[in-house]
Amino acid sequence: MKTKYLQRMEITDRVCIITGGGGLIGLKHAEAVVEGGGIPVLLDIVGSGMERNACKLKEEYGDDVRCECIITDITSREKLCEVRDMLMEKYGHIDVLINNAANNPKVEGGSKNLGAMRFTNFPVDIWNQDIAVGLTGAMLCAQVFGEVMEKQKKGVVLNISSDYGIIAPDQRIYRKEGLPEEEQTVKPVSYSVVKHGIIGLTKYLAIYWADKGIRVNTLCPASLSNGQDDEFVAKISNLIPMGRMSDPDEYVCTILYMISDAATYMTGSTVICDGGRTSW
Repeated sequence: MKTKYLQRMEITDRVCIITGGGGLIGLKHAEAVVEGGGIPVLLDIVGSGMERNACKLKEEYGDDVRCECIITDITSREKLCEVRDMLMEKYGHIDVLINNAANNPKVEGGSKNLGAMRFTNFPVDIWNQDIAVGLTGAMLCAQVFGEVMEKQKKGVVLNISSDYGIIAPDQRIYRKEGLPEEEQTVKPVSYSVVKHGIIGLTKYLAIYWADKGIRVNTLCPASLSNGQDDEFVAKISNLIPMGRMSDPDEYVCTILYMISDAATYMTGSTVICDGGRTSW
């Protein structure tokens, strides 16, 4: 049967840059790109996660899957220009940028910026690092790769925010019974500020590039299930109308839709996939 609309989801041979490409959600972005026929270009400051994700793509889709893994620092415009020039020499075009990188303090990961740090003593060096990666890095990537898209008169930027870009963290879900207040874990101020800022960046760029053929949107994934303990899962599930955390696979089709020609009239928009949490 001939399809009239499904073919708009095809992104055949499009070069799709994914920052933070070594992480769990970075893998899901890459799967979306591969499913659409595109070429995922994973960027990360360390190589191990990217190589692991590239191996997973080959296991899932076959050894002939095309995937680039590039170690770089997205907070350095000079390094990003080197990536741009290398990709342009090899492919001649850059079609999609997914700004996914962030210092995300995870419950299951023991991250340095998820700990017993009150707002009043939150270290400014961690604030600066989180802003540099999550917000400044996104802006620089948009500058460097968006310049190529301007010349092409076509391109897509997808900025990855969070439900914490819409609401503030509910600190109760991170608390542990029996611990004194000064030892309680706190989701840091920097994460929520970065994720709110990403939505602002989207709106600015969407208007700035509206007449230049470049679409810019935000996706807000939320509550990804990734080995958290039962106590945390129960607490956060109680805040979600659907009563559960999300499976990372549940974002893949949304990602592909937003970066494909199926969404040609969508720009400046924020798509929230949170099981209804921010509507409750």
